[in-house]
Amino acid sequence: MNKIPTLAILLLLLVVATAGPARAEEEPRAYFYHGLDYGTDSLIHPLRLVVNGGWGIMQLSSRDNHPLDVDYRQGWKNVWKNLADPGGAIQAEGWWDFLQREVIPISFNSGKAHYWPNYTQHLIGGGMSYRMITEWYRAHGYQRASLWSGGTLMSYHLLNEVVENDAYDGWTTDPVADVLLFDPASIILFSHEGVCRFFGETLHMSDWSYQPMVDPWHETLLNNGQNFAMKLDLPFWERWSLFYHYGTHGELGLSRTWDDGRSLSVGAGMKADVLIDITQYHKGAELAATAGIFYDRHNSLLASVLWARSKDYKLRVNLYPGLFEVAGLRPGLAFNLNRNDSFAMGVNLSMLGLPFGIAAGREPTYSR
Repeated sequence: MNKIPTLAILLLLLVVATAGPARAEEEPRAYFYHGLDYGTDSLIHPLRLVVNGGWGIMQLSSRDNHPLDVDYRQGWKNVWKNLADPGGAIQAEGWWDFLQREVIPISFNSGKAHYWPNYTQHLIGGGMSYRMITEWYRAHGYQRASLWSGGTLMSYHLLNEVVENDAYDGWTTDPVADVLLFDPASIILFSHEGVCRFFGETLHMSDWSYQPMVDPWHETLLNNGQNFAMKLDLPFWERWSLFYHYGTHGELGLSRTWDDGRSLSVGAGMKADVLIDITQYHKGAELAATAGIFYDRHNSLLASVLWARSKDYKLRVNLYPGLFEVAGLRPGLAFNLNRNDSFAMGVNLSMLGLPFGIAAGREPTYSR
């Protein structure tokens, strides 16, 4: 496929996807951003979304977490090569293999179930992020908020693909499925009020992303990653909900809510730990056990403790702004511990208007 038609298709998809919400902006309704001054809701910002999502793969144990070491030029070159000729990328892998690996949810093999993050993170998570950032742009007075949001979403997804590809040179259908199929579909899906109402009011879906930190001494990006939480009220068990928290992991459990809107949730599950080669064109992930406890108020996360049986981020503690106050300030704090006893501690700089914090600690010996 010629590069110019492919670019035209990308632009057309973006325009079509963002045209729908503009008609509904006469009576805007917020489902995912509420302008709270505490917890994860207070940290929602387009740049923070880009940092958490664009470099999200760096939280895996087998990936280097030095952003300056990424080969962005080669990464973009390879992503564009595959986006410009999606037929060639799919043909190299095989159409049936592409469909069952990336699109049709029929395989339960972790090495072939690439469709799982495509549906959970790109389609649902990406769609929710699109609507959430649209609501943020609206609340901050931007005209054509849906267009700004669509541009933000596509920017961070393209950055995510570039970082994932890094120095790789070859065919891969991952950006084809993500950028040309699931990302535009997510925008179109969450352009419908009924979909947003279901995820926002029935499932109480919220963005519970981490607090990204920069360690200037080691030039590393720490504690980054995009997470989502859902709560489904149990009909015969008052104040209790079925709870699911996920990103590059998934914890299923229960949540208990009190009259003042405060909730305590616990869950356990699995997370992607180390990427391994499955085929010439694909990587899979070894899984590790994980468990967590979460404290929120009105679905805005105030504190979380996550443990994982993995090499990186064995223990991850996040205390979000509003949990406590010191000298009139509401700092956000983070502590990360790795299996080899390397650690990092950091403070969120959102009080200064920055979408990240600053951290210091001992650098993992296996990270480079």
